[in-house]
Amino acid sequence: MNYSFQFGEILANGDLLLRGLKLTVLLFVLAFSGALVCGLFIGVARGSSRRVPNLIATAYIELFRNTPVLVQLIWFYYALPALSGWQPTAFTAAALGLFLNTSAYCAEIWRAGLQSLPAGQWEAGRAIGMSEWQLLRRVVVPQALARMVPAFTNRGVELAKMTSIASTITVQELMYEAKMLSTQTFLPLETFTVVAVIYFVLIYPGTLAAYALERRLNSKGA
Repeated sequence: MNYSFQFGEILANGDLLLRGLKLTVLLFVLAFSGALVCGLFIGVARGSSRRVPNLIATAYIELFRNTPVLVQLIWFYYALPALSGWQPTAFTAAALGLFLNTSAYCAEIWRAGLQSLPAGQWEAGRAIGMSEWQLLRRVVVPQALARMVPAFTNRGVELAKMTSIASTITVQELMYEAKMLSTQTFLPLETFTVVAVIYFVLIYPGTLAAYALERRLNSKGA
């Protein structure tokens, strides 16, 4: 192997990658936090015995789970303006697409987690006069959360990696800046090796934190 790695030039332009990393983190935080909250409401509707909310939630989930996220981002950036007259920025279109896609998956996690509790938990809450949302907040969600943490962790990891797709609609996140740097330096191997390390350092601590939270919740439920 005669190839000589030249990481020095990539590290010298680290400010470009740092700028992209900041946008990547912002994109992730906005999409994932929104998806967790929105997913709860959609998941409750999906598990409802009422026909109309169930049908709407089911249609929403199946639409966003069964079409590629890249197609969704491109649609929001290019097709939505033609239909609505509203031209979102590339960042807004990416955040919207990632949020809606992730919320569909989170909704199914919420639904499965909430339905995994024994029916007696719901009946006991209703017997003492709790509303549905009080029952969810005080009884059901705290007990079901430990079971959902691994699934939410996997979804968060997937979303963190999916943010790289935003570069296709010119969002200047980490992958976009890496492509530009690779073109300027003619060092694609070094550039994307550094980017891979950055993604690992970004994602792995969150995975460890989720494992710790899961163990803590399980110990409380023991």
